[in-house]
Amino acid sequence: MRENLIYGIRSTIEAINSGKEINKVLIQHGTQGELMSELLSLLKEKAIPSQNVPPQKIYKLSRDNHQGVVAFMSPIEYGDLEAIVMETLEAKKNPLILILDRITDVRNFGSIARSAECLGVDAIVIPKREAAQVTADAIKTSAGALLKVKICREENLRDTMLMLQQSGVLIVASSEQAETPVSEFDFKVPVAIVMGSEENGVSKDIYKRCDAQIQIPMIGEIASMNVSVSCGIVLYEINRQRNA
Repeated sequence: MRENLIYGIRSTIEAINSGKEINKVLIQHGTQGELMSELLSLLKEKAIPSQNVPPQKIYKLSRDNHQGVVAFMSPIEYGDLEAIVMETLEAKKNPLILILDRITDVRNFGSIARSAECLGVDAIVIPKREAAQVTADAIKTSAGALLKVKICREENLRDTMLMLQQSGVLIVASSEQAETPVSEFDFKVPVAIVMGSEENGVSKDIYKRCDAQIQIPMIGEIASMNVSVSCGIVLYEINRQRNA
């Protein structure tokens, strides 16, 4: 599978206006004009990430008439998180949501999606910026799981968490700083697990907004585990409790 690319200013504008999911837009340095101004306004309005790049970056992708703009179209359609939660609750099932806070490594993202699909996660939430996106490489790494599990891309994780809390979903951060072992927490309720970035874990602002925190007890000398491995352990424990 190859990620779809859109070349040109007008083509990108039309793709956005038609409702296509755009991961990001590359803009060649110095690209100007009335049509370019229209595109920039649209990117801001729709909160679509963009990046100014040198001409060489654009030429590596295409030597055709790209007009200094290349857009990366998502290979999937993102889900509506609020609708997913409501549908799950209406089905008399406790939602299991996974929130990824600034996880940037595509391999980790793919591995997490694979575990999530295998262990019954209802939706994975990713931020629009500073995070790995759903690309052809990510789908390949996930062994196709990203095509099966619902992915929701949100502009603001804080607002997303508030919506979940107002819907009766408990927000739980997985962190080595927490005191409660994962096996001692009751997951037989609607829950959203927050997994943090590879380097810094869950960000402070997100951490303090969570309803609870859990940790995976470790006995080795290394202070932390890979985030995809940690995520698999937490999801397994949730399934163990819910299916006991």
